[in-house]
Amino acid sequence: MIKIAIVEDQTMLRESLASAINSEEDMEVVLSLADASELAGLAATRELDLALLDVCTANNSSGIVAARKLKEAQPHIKTVIMTGMSDITFVRKAREARVDSFVYKNVSTSELIVILRSTAGGYSTFPSSRPSSAPELELLSDIELDILYLVCETKSRKEIAQELYLSESVVKRHITEMLAKTGYDSIMKLAVHAVTSGGITARLER
Repeated sequence: MIKIAIVEDQTMLRESLASAINSEEDMEVVLSLADASELAGLAATRELDLALLDVCTANNSSGIVAARKLKEAQPHIKTVIMTGMSDITFVRKAREARVDSFVYKNVSTSELIVILRSTAGGYSTFPSSRPSSAPELELLSDIELDILYLVCETKSRKEIAQELYLSESVVKRHITEMLAKTGYDSIMKLAVHAVTSGGITARLER
């Protein structure tokens, strides 16, 4: 029996997922949460094989951060991240957190069940490509995307340099290259586009 935890802040979706999973002969939901920050502590008190986590959960808690903490504490537990958002950095962040699989919420319930079962069996599933809601952002490197995140958080060039351990001149050079790649004449215009298009969402650290 595959023992599963679900972390999803929308009650209707969480209950629907639990119902679908529990209808499978080889699966059982043993933990159902709205807040991802509670997972690591509660998982230590239960027999658990796999956790299915939304990226954004209750109290502004990140499923990716929670998955990383769970992996650090109990590396044998498989993790699957799901999201309906098109933020192009989520897949990279999930990989960095050692998440086992990543799915978008437009998959069918039957497809999700297959992914859960295969992930529990040691296989990984990740999207083959990024969402296309903000194609300009796909031209940017990882460090440029990190800089753009911080611009979206209204950080100054000095604050960005301090957070990323770069010099201000290097940050300025990256910004110049970002504008050249995307065709924008202002980093703030690019930041507004990134947020309004859904290509970048608020950073979650909890």
